[in-house]
Amino acid sequence: MIESVVRGGAAGAAGTTVLNAVTYADMAVRGRPSSQAPAEVVEKIAQDTGHPVAGAGETRDNRLSGLGALSGIAVGCGMGVAVSLMRQAGVRMPWWLGGVVTGGLAMIATDLPMARLGVSDPRTWSAKDWVSDVIPHVAYGLVTYGIVTASDHRA
Repeated sequence: MIESVVRGGAAGAAGTTVLNAVTYADMAVRGRPSSQAPAEVVEKIAQDTGHPVAGAGETRDNRLSGLGALSGIAVGCGMGVAVSLMRQAGVRMPWWLGGVVTGGLAMIATDLPMARLGVSDPRTWSAKDWVSDVIPHVAYGLVTYGIVTASDHRA
């Protein structure tokens, strides 16, 4: 089980790196700004739990930005662990399908809290907004699931 947890965490970290690279490439190509949604989610959760993020002005904004990015890394690594444990428990799919499902689960894990907290409403997103969300998450899923299943192909 420990091997599965470690493999899943590493797979999730690799997938998160790919998700970030695809997102930053999209920002560079289209000249779009980075999303403030992760920082806003952290801010809402911190306020709702009675533990507001310390600081004021730019210092506080920078903390929220850093915490938002760290929360994305945590979700990515955690999703890798969950997928690896599910696979160990017998949930097995072809690489491509497992990758799409993993990406979809990661997308739900990030978009649902945004919607529930009122940070963003996916029902109002444009086609470009959806593409900017779907493509990086599918890339995440394919890499993450691919690494989780890589040991299946060892001689």
